Amino acid sequence: MPKYSTGGGGGGNDGDSCELCGRSTSKLRRANVAGADLLVCPDCAPHDDSQHKGGQSSSGGSSSSSSDGKPNRKKRAAQRQAKMYDQAKGDSKHWEKGTNYEKDRLPYLVSDYGDVVADARQEAGLTVEELAAELDAEESDVDAVEQGRATRADVGGSLIRSLEERLGVTLVDE
Repeated sequence: MPKYSTGGGGGGNDGDSCELCGRSTSKLRRANVAGADLLVCPDCAPHDDSQHKGGQSSSGGSSSSSSDGKPNRKKRAAQRQAKMYDQAKGDSKHWEKGTNYEKDRLPYLVSDYGDVVADARQEAGLTVEELAAELDAEESDVDAVEQGRATRADVGGSLIRSLEERLGVTLVDE
């Protein structure tokens, strides 16, 4: 039975059994297995983490590269993100297009806000074009709200408040 020690236990490191599998042998050698410094037999020696490329463990998927030498998925994603950021070279316009959310923040909306707006607009007998013109807003913004994609379309909070007031509905989830 294996001892699973870190080599510092009261045995004095003079045992003749593998600390990983428990096999008795005179051919023990030191190995780092999952952070523990152990005396292991030749059969358990391949588990020595210090022998693996880059000192990474082969178990648990913590390796930074796959078996074909390519970086793993998480590392590639991080590299792509860094490359996008580097290409922007600090140009804030690359990231901050559309609505100025500091001045016109989009509030939290009720879950079915798009259907609420579409139903209320139809009950009022208005088309999207007429409602947009009446509110002095872009038709595409009103469409985006009705389709439930106000956030992705960079619709500002002022349009949401105007729609609430004009159509007599509640869109903000307070």
